Amino acid sequence: MDPDQRTDAPDLRGPDLVMRLSRMGSAHPMRLSFLRVLLRRIAREGWHFDRPVWQVDGHGIGRAVYRARGPERTYSLVAFAHHLPDEMRSDRVIATAWDATFALVDGEAGPDDLDRLAANVPLQEAGRISGKELCLSRANRSVRLFAHVVDRLSRGLQPDAAEIDAVGYLMRTTAVYGSGKFGAADREEISDRPEMKAPFQAEMLSVWLIRAFTVDIAEHLAQVRAQVCGGPDAVRLDRDLRRRLGVGNSTGLGMAPFLVRHPALLNAWMTARETALARVRALPDAGPAELAAFDSALTAARQNADLWHSTHPAQLAKLALLRADLARLADHVGSGWRIGAPRPWDALWSWGAALLSEEGQECLLALMLEPHGALVDDLADRLDTDEPPCFAIDGAMTVGQLRRLLAADYGWTRRFDFADQAQTARFWYVSEEKLEPRLGNRHAEAGQEREKPLGIARAVATLQEALADRADAERLASFLLAHPEHRHTVRRIQMLQGLPYAEIRDNLLDEGMLPIDILRCKLAFFGATRFDPRSDRWVRISLFQDMPYPDEICA
Repeated sequence: MDPDQRTDAPDLRGPDLVMRLSRMGSAHPMRLSFLRVLLRRIAREGWHFDRPVWQVDGHGIGRAVYRARGPERTYSLVAFAHHLPDEMRSDRVIATAWDATFALVDGEAGPDDLDRLAANVPLQEAGRISGKELCLSRANRSVRLFAHVVDRLSRGLQPDAAEIDAVGYLMRTTAVYGSGKFGAADREEISDRPEMKAPFQAEMLSVWLIRAFTVDIAEHLAQVRAQVCGGPDAVRLDRDLRRRLGVGNSTGLGMAPFLVRHPALLNAWMTARETALARVRALPDAGPAELAAFDSALTAARQNADLWHSTHPAQLAKLALLRADLARLADHVGSGWRIGAPRPWDALWSWGAALLSEEGQECLLALMLEPHGALVDDLADRLDTDEPPCFAIDGAMTVGQLRRLLAADYGWTRRFDFADQAQTARFWYVSEEKLEPRLGNRHAEAGQEREKPLGIARAVATLQEALADRADAERLASFLLAHPEHRHTVRRIQMLQGLPYAEIRDNLLDEGMLPIDILRCKLAFFGATRFDPRSDRWVRISLFQDMPYPDEICA
C-alpha cells in the first residue's frame, strides 16, 4: 500500500452530523467491528482449536471444553449444558436458569477448574468465578429452530434453509459478562496482550466458541435420537447451512449507559471509523479488485437486508429505507459511476450523502470499507484508549476559558429547552434488585433521588446558567467552591477537550429518546447483524452469522 494513500484525509465527517442518535441508530457492522478484528488476527496468526472435553449425556446435560491456542497463550471456553423446564425459560435478566452457561478461562481448564466452575457458573450472578476467568455468560435455545434441526438431522436430513434463515441462531446469549464482573479478571490484567488490545476481544472469543457449542450439542442430540429410534444414521449439519447460523443475543438497557460513561473510548471508535471512511474517499482511483469486492459486498448486503426482519415499527421503516437505498445504489453503481471521476470513491460517497437515507448512508460506509482492508485495517489498533480512573480538575482555568470551551464543544446543547417537561421526562437509575440500568418517568414515577448523571446536555445547560453572573477572570477553583454540584460536569468538559466524537449530541432525557439507537451503535461496533428491537429498550441481534467456525478459519 502506497504510504500516501494511507495518510489520514482531513475531511472527516463532523460530530454534529455523526453523533446524533438517529444516525448512531443507523450504524452497520464493518471491517473495524470487534468480531472482525478478532477473526482476522486468529486467521493471520494461525491459531489452533480443539475440544478436549465432551461429557454430555443423552439428555443433553453435561460439560465441554473448547480450547483456543494462539502464538503465546491458550484460552478455554468451559460450557455447561442443562435441562431447562419450559416454565423456567426466560431471556430476562431476572432469570435463574438457562439451557447453557459458560466461562472463558485464561489458560488451560484442568479437572479442578471444571469442578470449581461447575459449582458456580450455572448459578451465574449467584455464584462467583475467579481472576483466572475472563468472561461469564449464559444462553437459551431458540426452541422451535433447535428442535427442527435436531429432528431433521436425526432422520438423516438437512434442516429447512428457510427455517434457519428466519431465525438465524440455535441459541441466544442473555448476558456476556467480563471486566471484573462477579470475580472475573479486570480488563487491565489482559489489555497489554496483543490479542486482547482491541475492545471486547475476550467477549467476542467467548461468543464465537459458544457458536461452535450450539451446533455440536444439536448434532449430539440428533445422534442420540437416531440411535434410540433405530432409523437411519444421523447426519452432520451441512457446512453452508452451518455458516448461516450465528449466536443470538438479547440486550436491554444495561448496555446503553456504556457509551456515556466511556466517552473517550466512544471517541476512539468513532474516530477510527471516520478516519477509515476519509482514507477511502481520498483514493485517486478504484482498481478492478476493489470494484469486484465492492460489488460482492453490495450483493451480500442486499441479501442480508432481504433476510433481515423485525416487528418493531421504527425498524420496519428503517428496513424499507435500506432495501430501497440498496436497490438505488445498485442501479447507480451499474451505470458507470466511476468513469472519469478523479476520486471515484469520494464521488460515490457524495452521491449517497445527497440521495440516501441515514440508514443507507451508514450501510454505504460499511460497503466502501470492505474492499480496502490494506488501507484501513491498521486502524483497529486505535480502537482502544486509556481512560484514567481519576482526572484532576484544573482549578486555575478561568471562567472565561471554560465559556470558550463550552462554546466550541458544547454549543449543541443550546438546541434544548429544559423548561419543557417533555425534554426532562426520562431519568436513568440502577435497579436495586439486579443492579441494572433502568429508565423512569420523571413526572409520573418516584425514584429521582437515585438518578444517574447521564443527562449530559442538561448538566451542561445547568452549568452555563450558574456561570452567567460570574466574571471571566474568576478561577474555576473559586467558582466550584461556591457551586460544588458542578464538579462532575466541569471535570468531564476538561477531560474531553480535543475529543470531537466523545459526546452523544442529543438529549438523553427527552421523552422521545430511543435507547435502542444507543444500543445499535454499540452493537454495530461489536459486529452484530439482524438488529431487531422488541421495544424501545431491548433488542435481539445475531453475532458471527455467515462467519467461519474454528475448524474452518485456518484451513
